[in-house]
Amino acid sequence: MSSENEKSDEPEQLALIRETVRTAKVPRAKPRTWRGAALAKELPVARVVVNKGALHLDQFFDYAVPEELDEAARPGVRVRVRFGAGAHQVKNGRREGGRLIDGFLVERRATSDYSGPLAALADVVSPEPVLGPEQLGLARAVADRYAGSLADVLQLAVPPRSARAEGRPSPAPLPPPGPPEPGSWTRYERGTAFLDSLARGGAPRAVWNALPGPYWADEIARAVAATLASGRGALVVVPDGRAAARVDAALSDVLGEGRHALLTAEAGPEKRYAQWLAVRRGAVRAVVGTRAAMFAPVRDLGLVVIWDDGDGSHSEPHAPQPHAREVLILRAGHDRCAFLLGGTSCTVEAAQLVESGWAKALTAGREQVRKAAPLIRTVGDGDLARDEAARAARLPSLAWQAVREGLRTGPVLVQVPRRGYVPKLACERCRTPARCRHCAGPLEAPEQQELRCGWCGRGAPDWHCVACGSNRLRALIVGARRTAEELGRAFPAVPVRTSGRDHVLDSVPGRPALVVSTPGAEPVADGGYAAALLLDGWAMLGRPDLRAGEEALRRWIDAASLVRGQAEGGTVVVVAEPTLRPVQALVRWDPVGHAQRELAERAELGFPPVSRMAAVSGPPEAVEGFLAAAGLPADAEILGPVPLPVVRPGGPRRPGDPPPGEQWDRALVRVPPGSGAALAAALKQARAARMARGGGEPVRIRVDPPDIG
Repeated sequence: MSSENEKSDEPEQLALIRETVRTAKVPRAKPRTWRGAALAKELPVARVVVNKGALHLDQFFDYAVPEELDEAARPGVRVRVRFGAGAHQVKNGRREGGRLIDGFLVERRATSDYSGPLAALADVVSPEPVLGPEQLGLARAVADRYAGSLADVLQLAVPPRSARAEGRPSPAPLPPPGPPEPGSWTRYERGTAFLDSLARGGAPRAVWNALPGPYWADEIARAVAATLASGRGALVVVPDGRAAARVDAALSDVLGEGRHALLTAEAGPEKRYAQWLAVRRGAVRAVVGTRAAMFAPVRDLGLVVIWDDGDGSHSEPHAPQPHAREVLILRAGHDRCAFLLGGTSCTVEAAQLVESGWAKALTAGREQVRKAAPLIRTVGDGDLARDEAARAARLPSLAWQAVREGLRTGPVLVQVPRRGYVPKLACERCRTPARCRHCAGPLEAPEQQELRCGWCGRGAPDWHCVACGSNRLRALIVGARRTAEELGRAFPAVPVRTSGRDHVLDSVPGRPALVVSTPGAEPVADGGYAAALLLDGWAMLGRPDLRAGEEALRRWIDAASLVRGQAEGGTVVVVAEPTLRPVQALVRWDPVGHAQRELAERAELGFPPVSRMAAVSGPPEAVEGFLAAAGLPADAEILGPVPLPVVRPGGPRRPGDPPPGEQWDRALVRVPPGSGAALAAALKQARAARMARGGGEPVRIRVDPPDIG
């Protein structure tokens, strides 16, 4: 077409467009304030929880329901509301103004408790109900336990919306499967009885000390299958995606496809939300997932399972920072369902559940333990001092021998502690960690100053070791260096593979190889490892934390569980002082006994989990003022405040660390058993009052902090 034709056609085209616009029926934007709109004839009031995590706003708010939204505004749906309008912004009897925020409609009512004018619901985002009364009750209980807000918990419980996922129907639910065979559960003294109880619709509660080896995922799958056979649902929470993949594969083998959902971050937002909707709609009755799955809306919940509850991944870093174990305990109580806490090791909290009678121990006999566990050998400081190979290359002769023999038949695992553990103090003679006489906190000498406690801040000028009486101290080892390079030079014909934070291996073949891994990143070897080296035990045992021994034993047992049994020649060499309690527990393969002794000591010292504790941190003046104003229970005891380490600008930060370059203090508040709810309520009320007044420096609160060292 020529340019002349283009110019001559232009006015005609514009005229046609104008005429089309005039005659088209363009839908108008919905009036977000619904000015003058009629209200719903029945139940015209909607009770809404708004997406505002501020504690002083932790309540329901009433809104008027326009007639046009009457059908879509059902309990459980996502809504948009205007929030923040003042009482003076009222037109024709209806509050207007404020900004649009998200929320959930929790109830429709005939009247409102609020006597003033109500704002109208702005919109119903989706007609899909995503918040049921069971979830709402659980979220409220979690918020109260952790001194948090309901809105914050709902942010963790309900995933972000995907319109495309909501538009697709979920598959039809499959009929319940038949009861499974007990399989390897027969190795446990009460294993078959536990499965039978689940299949009959019972609600047993057990703390399961799993035998080492690859069978734990299959055993969880059979417990889930037994629960589904009774017509109920099941929920499994594991610490990471690798463990979730193993349980997912085991569930597929035992149940077949289509009976369970996998909820992990690796799936992506849309796929994960589609799986979550399938659970919410009742299309699938079994769920396995990581931390966020603890809130999965499983229908007719009959069993909750948590694997390896001592793993730090189970602790939510976002407010109010709940722990998956405690959430599942709440669910077991609210839904009156079965509970299974499992792991190759045993935490103090798990031991307390058994000690209190809330759960039963589910363990194997010593004969079964000896068959499944590898041979454990130790190398202490005395052995290292006399060993020429250890002085020259940092590895004792026993370790070299174990590596050589192991490489003849398969891969060898080498566990190296993570870098960055801060050196703390211990007795120079017997290596017993230096602790405060008042509160059992770790002693430290910052910048070569006098000894003081890192928890309560009290000085310890006359310290002496409670084990041997010595008054000489030493700094503990900070970790292993160049281990992979040294092993590579020592065994040049053997491939060396590494697994750590930057690159974590899921599995390795069963061929001879050296696998150097940080704790928690150990890959699974086909057929099991022939041997394992657990190096520099002091790097974990000497951490300035109440859980140092428990955590070191858990890391060691998790790694040793990947090694072949003693009957197949599996050997583990641990480089740590043999007389220490965690090392002895590893040699005997007795994590339950270690946890029971730790629990007895915690009870004597008045520390969690026997007591309830909260950490209050912030600028020194803010912490002091907050504690003075808070109406703490009469039996509350305050430890500290003590200064927190100053975070270097640009340096690594952990959740809960103060802002870089700022000096913060932290105080620990503990109460005896029975006063935990009162402590959480007092802290929440004090923080809400502080926020309502506005101003003031920030104060952070964490109930049941995972580490207090």
